Order: sequence, then C-alpha cells, then structure tokens
Amino acid sequence: MSDTALLIKNVDKFYGPIDHGVHAVRNISMDIRKGEIIALLGSSGCGKTSTLRMVAGFEAVSRGTISLKGREVHTLPPVRRNVAMAFEGYSLYPPLTVKENIAFALKSSRLSQSVVEEKVAYIARLLEIEDILHRYPSSISGGQQQRASLGRALIRDADLHLLDEPMGQLEPQLRAVLRGRIKHYIKERGLTAILVTHDQTEANALADRIAVMEGGELQQYDTPQKIKERPANLFTGTFVGEPPMNVFEAEISGDDDRMVFALNGDVRLEYRTADFQPDVRKALLQRRRVVVGIRPYSVRRVANGVPARVAVNQWLGDQTHIAADFAGGTMVLVEHDRADLALGETIGIRLDPDSLHVFDAASGAAVSHGRELA
Repeated sequence: MSDTALLIKNVDKFYGPIDHGVHAVRNISMDIRKGEIIALLGSSGCGKTSTLRMVAGFEAVSRGTISLKGREVHTLPPVRRNVAMAFEGYSLYPPLTVKENIAFALKSSRLSQSVVEEKVAYIARLLEIEDILHRYPSSISGGQQQRASLGRALIRDADLHLLDEPMGQLEPQLRAVLRGRIKHYIKERGLTAILVTHDQTEANALADRIAVMEGGELQQYDTPQKIKERPANLFTGTFVGEPPMNVFEAEISGDDDRMVFALNGDVRLEYRTADFQPDVRKALLQRRRVVVGIRPYSVRRVANGVPARVAVNQWLGDQTHIAADFAGGTMVLVEHDRADLALGETIGIRLDPDSLHVFDAASGAAVSHGRELA
C-alpha cells in the first residue's frame, strides 16, 4: 500500500482566462508522504499560497489533479476534503471566545464535552494561550489570534493540516519555542502537514522536505540538507542560506594540469586538474561561462590567498560576518571568532574546490557541487 498521503499532479493556476490570464502556479507536481511535514518556501508572489489554497479547496484548479489518501479532491468543496487549515488572516469567529473558536473544530466529532475540554486545554498549554481562552478575537493581539487559529487547526483529526504562515506575527523567542512544540505534536500523532512560509529558518526547523518556489514554478523539492548542500539551480542556491551564497560569473578553461576560473577584476581561481573528477572536468569544460558559488561559512581566510579588501566587519555575538570587495563584487565570510580587521585592510581568501558550486551561466542549472556532478 502506498504511503503517499497527498499527490499534486501537473497543477496549474490561472487568474483570469487560461490563454491570457495571470499564470500563478505552473505545472506543479509533488507527492507528500503520510506523517510528513512539507514546507512551501518562497518570496511573496511565488505561488505558494495559491498552491495551498487549491489543496484546501478555496481556489479552483485550472489544470491538473489533487489526490488525498487515494481520492481525487480537486473538484470537491472544502468541507468534503477533511482538511484542517490555519489561515494567515486568522479567520476566527468574532462572536465566539478563543476557547469556543478552538472547540468549534470538534463540533462534528461527537466527542463528549469533557474530552473536548481536555483537548482544548492541551492545545492552549501547547500554544501558551491559556490566559486568553475566555476572551474574544477583537480583544487580543494579532499574535494571540494567530495562535488561536493555529490551535483550531491542530486540534482537528484531519487527513491533512495546512498551515499558512502560522507564526509570522510572533516574537522570535516565542516562535523558536513553538516551532519545536508544534513539530513534536505533529510527529507524535503521525499527522501530515503542509506549511507555507517565506522564513527559511522556519522551513528548515519544521519540514522533512522543502518545496522551493519562484515565479509559480517548483525550483527544488528535497530535504533541507540536500537543498543547502546540492541546490538544483542558481535561484535555490542563492535563496536558501543565511548569509546567502556568494556568486561570481567566470570564464572557465583548463588543460591536463590546471583548471582556471577567470572572474571579473582579473581575479583568477586556479586549481589542479586532479582536484576535479574526470566527469566533473568534462562537464565544466563544455561550458565557457559559468557562475561560481560558495557558502560564506566555506570561505577560508589565509595569508597567501586571493586578495580581497575588507568593507564590513561585524561581530554578531556568536560569529563574525566579514564582507570584502572581491572580483568586482562582494565576498562574505563567516567566522566563529572575533576578527581583528580594519576597514580597507587587505586579506587573503581561499575557496577550496570541494566547496564550490558551479552553475550554467545561461540556464542557471547546477553543473557540479564540489567533486560531484549535480
């Protein structure tokens, strides 16, 4: 028996006529396994919320199919999908107290009043809203409303839980605490959930897999580790990661002894040909222009490295971020100790071949990651 809980297959969303409307979601296909937490990650307007709303039934599917637990649901109204949703806009019932709003989700469950009370009390403790259960939505803050909406969704025994920016209004310390609690709650009960967020920290902390979206298209769908270490394209490589990946255009050349990446400003990154596997060398040398990327924490500061000039030196309490003028752009380095560097000072940096991510300059597709082909 398949462990697939949700299958999204070749789904498009047009706002307006298909031939000339806004193409908000473009041929998205995803599978979500039972008990899995998926994050739809992307910037505003990337199509992630439209995708979520099509799964919930609040937006019509223009093309394609959505199946939940083996039954096609994309033509069913929301009430027949058995999906629980926490809305970004909260959508609490104004005449009901917070307690009544959360309990309302259990109205059709035929549970006894004592069991309902117990479940609501547990959710309230989990989300730290015990002291506002008696209050009405209009009298509480946006963050409290958001937690009440989240509680109303999590308390339901649904086939799928959809969470639309569920913690966007919370202060950072509370958000960090609740992330762990919510993940434990979902995993302990074997729930299946989709999270929409623009916050990559939230996506990394909560999700088993992340779907990175941009321009209505699915850029990459993989584990947080794979997305970080093996980005499928230049967009994913630069979008995921904090600080962002350093990227520089380069012309590539090589022979039996040396591989050379010629960057702007007459900067040359030279490596032994033996530093690259034969299949990687072949793929790289098939391209004249590439984009070379490296994560800030992989940049090494060494005495005899390629010269760069310090433009920013920030100590952030647990690590130093150094920004240096390099190859007509900016190279960011992350170090764990304080760096005694003056602005304008020249430093040497080394980019190890194992840490390089190389992308095709024309398509943006990844060519290689370190010693391996993409």
